[in-house]
Amino acid sequence: MGMSQAYGTFENETESVATIHRAIELGVTFLDTANVYANGVNEELVGRAIADRRDKVVLASKFGIVWDNGAMGARGDAAYVKECCEASLKRLGVDHIDLYYQHRVDSSVPVEETWGALAELAAEGKIRYAGISEAGAATIRRAHAVFPVTALQSEWSLWTRGIEGEILSTARELGIGIVPFSPLGRGFLTGNITSTAELPEGDMRRGLPRFEDGNFERNLVIVEALRALAEAKGVTAGQLALAWVQHQGDDVVPIPGTKRRKYLEENAASVDIALSEEDIKAIENAAPADAFAGERYPERLRRAAGK
Repeated sequence: MGMSQAYGTFENETESVATIHRAIELGVTFLDTANVYANGVNEELVGRAIADRRDKVVLASKFGIVWDNGAMGARGDAAYVKECCEASLKRLGVDHIDLYYQHRVDSSVPVEETWGALAELAAEGKIRYAGISEAGAATIRRAHAVFPVTALQSEWSLWTRGIEGEILSTARELGIGIVPFSPLGRGFLTGNITSTAELPEGDMRRGLPRFEDGNFERNLVIVEALRALAEAKGVTAGQLALAWVQHQGDDVVPIPGTKRRKYLEENAASVDIALSEEDIKAIENAAPADAFAGERYPERLRRAAGK
């Protein structure tokens, strides 16, 4: 997403493609995009980057988010699901999507209708597997009863722990993989952002409650504590935060986003960090689940998880 929207200025396509190619070289072969990222531009970018190496990646995309005067909405009727898939296939330049997510749940359409359409797409060979994003436990169960939910993509990091509990236990009961997005807290947990003034004009984080004056400073104190733990282990704060997510289970595959090869390589190196039970306890003591100040999103970007 960050290569095409949301986080400040965008690198030229040469660096973006080089970053994707370097990821594949490093064995980071799970690529995640969505139709809504820059209105399809990101899918086109990913498609160009993998055109000569499609067989080397597991490709994920999404449908379902719609916008109304700057407010986030969702659509999940069967006709729309199929329309979105056809458009994404064209933009990506592929004949199938490996993992196709319902990006947000449409409360006005029974999830059974949405997932019936996904089952038909799978039967037609246009998708291999289906996933759901930011859904509640009951919705996950209803979807899974229609067609297997392969992956749950929801925000999960040291500063966003909302899926822990019923949602996580439901996914594990049903054998659903967990794909945490924003595992670095939109970059905040790296410790590289020390002031909102550093963020470019137009950066979406300027409008997020956790980056607001007052909340930002309180949250930065927690990140400084994480940085001290990271330095003691000879790693960066971001690497420690990523390692914590990865240590939540073998069924957890976080997807940190980056626009540059430098940070890609730093993120990838986090898989080699071993954390003991004492390390995990120290990290969670430094960053308790309820310690971070501010909501995840402003009102216009909030959508209640499916029930």
